[in-house]
Amino acid sequence: MATLFREPTMLQMMDHTSELIAHDPVQRMRLLRSAMTTRALAIVLFLCSGASFSVAQSTAVVGVEGRSNESVSIAAQQNFVAITWGATATGGMDVYSAVSRNGGSTFGAPVRVNAVAFDARVGGEQPPHVALVPRRDAEPAIVIVWTAKRPEGSRLLTARSDDGGVRFGVTNVVPGTEASGNRGWESITVDAAGGVHVLWLDHRSVPTTPHQHGAIATTGPSAPKADPTARALFSQLYSAALDGRSSAISITGGVCYCCKTAFVAGADGTLYGAWRHVFPGSMRDIALTTSRDAGRTFSAPLRVSEDKWQFDGCPDNGPSLSVDANRRVHAVWPSPADVSNPSVMALFYAVSADGGPFSARVRIPTDGPAGHVQVLAASPRELVVAWEEPTTAGRTVKMARGTSATTGQIVFRRIGATEAGRYPSVANSAAGALVAFAQPRDGRSVIVVRRIAR
Repeated sequence: MATLFREPTMLQMMDHTSELIAHDPVQRMRLLRSAMTTRALAIVLFLCSGASFSVAQSTAVVGVEGRSNESVSIAAQQNFVAITWGATATGGMDVYSAVSRNGGSTFGAPVRVNAVAFDARVGGEQPPHVALVPRRDAEPAIVIVWTAKRPEGSRLLTARSDDGGVRFGVTNVVPGTEASGNRGWESITVDAAGGVHVLWLDHRSVPTTPHQHGAIATTGPSAPKADPTARALFSQLYSAALDGRSSAISITGGVCYCCKTAFVAGADGTLYGAWRHVFPGSMRDIALTTSRDAGRTFSAPLRVSEDKWQFDGCPDNGPSLSVDANRRVHAVWPSPADVSNPSVMALFYAVSADGGPFSARVRIPTDGPAGHVQVLAASPRELVVAWEEPTTAGRTVKMARGTSATTGQIVFRRIGATEAGRYPSVANSAAGALVAFAQPRDGRSVIVVRRIAR
């Protein structure tokens, strides 16, 4: 049974955050105990000028009762907010969605997206993704894309709701993902004309040896190790439009499989995609591609930053992009702070003017190893960056604020609560920036959505 967890009463925390507590006394005590557990929540707010954010002022908790709710994505258009996530039960996993019409303060009951029960395989760096398609004189259409397993390999599936998330239509295969082999780590965006575009990693061209997540496969105990740069050429970056405006095309080979992609559209319709690329010497750096013809063609990979990280494996830690109204493309990504110690991942930021060369990278201060980062251009002067850090108490999502000093340097200052969470997602509503993440509660997990008011 789909159940909405909502907390309609305000509880002020000593750290100046707030959490809504349910009317039911039992649920109230559960939430209170969970809220007081040692955790850490952070979002980096990168502000290019003096604008500021205050601590979160509303919280919504959503989930499917009796299931673990994980891997959330969020999208917003004015006060209309949609989230999607994976809900796991004994029999398998389904994709669910819920909608808010008040800027993320409250959400309606969860609705199953996939037409066939348990027809989903999502998680970690490949959650289901949601996009909102603007419509004249109507609420936006909701489009969701997710991964599913088939005997011949994985597929990307999609479904659409045209009634505000009350129900979703038939499940369709994303064009170009019917081929044999595995694929995933997709991202989704909507262009200025309302076209929905999908970007993903694809293994249809891998000859015979199956991909091993986080490891390198060989054909036998004495087989020579293939050159990682040459081997990566079989891993490809693909894109397709859901409405058929552009056919599925291979943008490039040489991608680092198992790291998430990022896909955004500018107000002029330009598409920007990012992924982790395997450059010569097995350097695992972030690359950008641009399309100015609605996804029909894409530019050659542009290196965002030369981090000199030589690695033969799967970091499972990809980039994030956001484009502002001035067509500046903001990129954030994880990479080792010291390439001689790649186990300690740091976060970096760089900016490009309309997809051109990027600025020198700037490190985002963290308390420890960090990853699974997301970025949002909340306005031409404001960025929101959310990421995950492990601690001895568990996995956490972190929050801080950055402002531009007179020297031009970015000064970061930590704000917010201490709270457990994993795999954050960010969006911008008319009421302010939103962060959504999965949080463990009572042996399972729920989806938490917080609004950070301007």
